[in-house]
Amino acid sequence: MGSLKKEIFEDWVPLITSFVPETLLELSKNDVIEELSLVWNTVRSSFIAPVLRVLVYTCLVMSLMLFIERLYMSVIILYVKLFGRKPEKRYKWEPIKDIDDGGGGGDSHSGDVEKGTSNYPMVLVQIPMYNEKEVYKLSIGAACGLSWPSDRIIIQVLDDSTDPIVKDLVQIECQKWANEGINIKYEIRDNRNGYKAGALKEGFKRSYVEACDFVTIFDADFQPDPDFLHKTIPYFIHNPEIGLVQARWEFVNARECIMTRIQEVSLNFHFKVEQEVGSFTYAFFGFNGTAGVWRIAAIHEAGGWNGRTTVEDMDLSVRASLKGWKFVYVSDIRVRCELPSTFKAFRYQQHRWSCGPANLFRKMFMEIVRSEKVSLWKKIHVIYSFFLVRKIIAHIVTFSFYCVIIPTCVLFPEVVIPKWGAIYIPSAITLLNAVETPRSIHLLVYWILFETVMAMHRSKGTIIGLLETNRVNEWVVTEKLGDALLKSKSSSDLPMKPSEKPPLLERIYLMELFMGGYIFLCGCYDVAFGENWFFVYLFAQATAYFITGLGYVGTRKPNS
Repeated sequence: MGSLKKEIFEDWVPLITSFVPETLLELSKNDVIEELSLVWNTVRSSFIAPVLRVLVYTCLVMSLMLFIERLYMSVIILYVKLFGRKPEKRYKWEPIKDIDDGGGGGDSHSGDVEKGTSNYPMVLVQIPMYNEKEVYKLSIGAACGLSWPSDRIIIQVLDDSTDPIVKDLVQIECQKWANEGINIKYEIRDNRNGYKAGALKEGFKRSYVEACDFVTIFDADFQPDPDFLHKTIPYFIHNPEIGLVQARWEFVNARECIMTRIQEVSLNFHFKVEQEVGSFTYAFFGFNGTAGVWRIAAIHEAGGWNGRTTVEDMDLSVRASLKGWKFVYVSDIRVRCELPSTFKAFRYQQHRWSCGPANLFRKMFMEIVRSEKVSLWKKIHVIYSFFLVRKIIAHIVTFSFYCVIIPTCVLFPEVVIPKWGAIYIPSAITLLNAVETPRSIHLLVYWILFETVMAMHRSKGTIIGLLETNRVNEWVVTEKLGDALLKSKSSSDLPMKPSEKPPLLERIYLMELFMGGYIFLCGCYDVAFGENWFFVYLFAQATAYFITGLGYVGTRKPNS
């Protein structure tokens, strides 16, 4: 047996040594280390560094695209503000008047017996719900308080709740308002196919909807003012080309914690800049899924609600826009709502908001290109500005450049990142984003660090949407706290009792901790060997990842 092993060994030695340089076989241990170091340096300079340079240049190009887009929108907004180009001045907007009084109009209340209300179009108010225990009373009460002739409005509560207790509570609330003379319908279905889009589509199948001209949608935490319809519906009356009027969101809990204040900065830019520009230039902006009024004819012409993605609102907007319908955004009309104040809820929301648009872009790209009813300018705006830059590049470049490329380049000093790309462009983009929320300007550093942390989830969602992988249609309803939020303080103000501590797996986020650890190690390397002071940013970003990963972000849900 021993001789057999010897023969096999002798047969394999020439084959093995043929793949190893002869000089390496003759080297001592120290020489082997030097030789391996030489091989590593060769691989480093010939392969890794060139790849990193390509990635850096790619990220710089994407950063420039994002900066130019932000600059373009800022110039438009500056023009709008300087010259007061309000939508009511650009469109023929007149208050609706009662036929009888020849004046007045707009003072009718839902509980009154109206005369001469035929001048008012029939409006359907849809409130989709899913286990909204904390907030169902808010939206139902606000909708029932709309000052619109009672014979010209139908309130439709679309309850997809799976909790029987919540379903009973919602039904009881609807019955209470019905007893007060409100035309309110409580509708349920036996499945949740299509999620919100499925519920809205099912609601349209009711026979009484055929009499309605317009539909307004409010999510369960949205509370419109009584005069909401009096401010929005007149845009449709003298402008038959308008298919959608979108109102602005106003956040009741924006100051609840730093996380909600940071969200306010980002969403204010979305409403005050992105949507304002899309409306002013007649280009395109997406319906936000709530706090807007649709012409029902526009919905039908666009093909109705479709649950193929998790952004049914954007899907309908794009299809209606391709049919030639115009959208109007009115920033002066505000609807109160709630921001997610727990980090878990915010993560799920951001996954849906990033995955859905990317997946919709994949599904509709060729349909947009082939559309014959819209101009080339609108096609370019939708494909390049709305989808490519804002919904894809913005997420991917934020995470890949600032959390992967820059930390990795610290380990490879031969790869140089120009200051304009690492400092000046990001700073300019940050200022352009934050200028619409001056009261939170002192939180810019927190905003930058937290947005970069969230970019990891947004990038992941974007890639999932583009590749249409397993989580592409994941829909987790954003948790809302409603009255519980208003009656309780944030978790930072309350002592955490042992019995109140969330389960370990609920509180710790491993992806954030892993990224924080990697960035921290790169920062340590920069302290020891670097010359560019990148470690100042790296340690700050790593700290943001650690704080988030350990669950010290946002509030915790108050105990019921």
